[in-house]
Amino acid sequence: MGQPSQKQLYGLIGFPVSHSYSAFMHNAAFAHYGIDAEYRLFEVRPDSLDDFFKKTIFHEHLQGFNITVPHKEHAVAFLNASVSPTVRMNQAVNTVRVEPDGSLSGVNTDGAGFAMDLKERGFDVAGKKVSMIGAGGGAKAVAASIALARPSRFLIFDIDDQKAGDLCRTIKKFFVECCVESVDSVGQLGVSDADLLINATPVGMKDSDPMPVKSEWLHKGLFVYDLIYNPAETKLLKAAAHAGCRVANGLGMLLYQGALAFEYWTGRNAPLDVMRRALMEEAERRAHA
Repeated sequence: MGQPSQKQLYGLIGFPVSHSYSAFMHNAAFAHYGIDAEYRLFEVRPDSLDDFFKKTIFHEHLQGFNITVPHKEHAVAFLNASVSPTVRMNQAVNTVRVEPDGSLSGVNTDGAGFAMDLKERGFDVAGKKVSMIGAGGGAKAVAASIALARPSRFLIFDIDDQKAGDLCRTIKKFFVECCVESVDSVGQLGVSDADLLINATPVGMKDSDPMPVKSEWLHKGLFVYDLIYNPAETKLLKAAAHAGCRVANGLGMLLYQGALAFEYWTGRNAPLDVMRRALMEEAERRAHA
């Protein structure tokens, strides 16, 4: 008799990662197909990223993994096989596949996941005024998907003005017709007359975090999308709902970017209903914990 096959291992790296729902979604997808695989969370400090890429991946026999804050940009330097155009454009990666020869390929499914969720919600960015807070790894992917949809105005603010400026220059380079610019303060984002406000920062994950914008700027014609999904309702989303805005947290984006990652790793169609149900069940459980 031959040796039993070793369980395939996938995972998520970030710091922190305990808030993540990704394991529930992916493990449900593996179970649906009867794939002998497990998805785990790997808390990797910034000063341990080099060790993870050079040692942990191979010691743990990882087949693939997702990347979240704060590693999406730094991880690009470790990719040594095929790299998707979105990774090259934004220099940010969220999904890595370990090839049979041990080399590392990377894609970024964040932007497509965001666009798929917006489409499901019936929101069309074309011709709309968009304001976004944040210019980090996740924000870069979202910005590309926004630019692709041709908004009439796209304003970006980041506390690091150089990052915001760099992101705008990248967008202008690849999407020459996109009317995008960085601003020097949240007050210059024009939230009061925007159609879509995106929070692409971690501000709101902690109870002690401040509101990223002033409540009086929120209005009924505004769709507020917070990439945070845990907690399910941030201070921003709560204030936006109270102001009559349409609101969404990042759970839908998480689902679709995860589905695309699953397909990249396994070559199988993602079982969306199964993955969505696992996410909703975990969100419900944590809401009542």
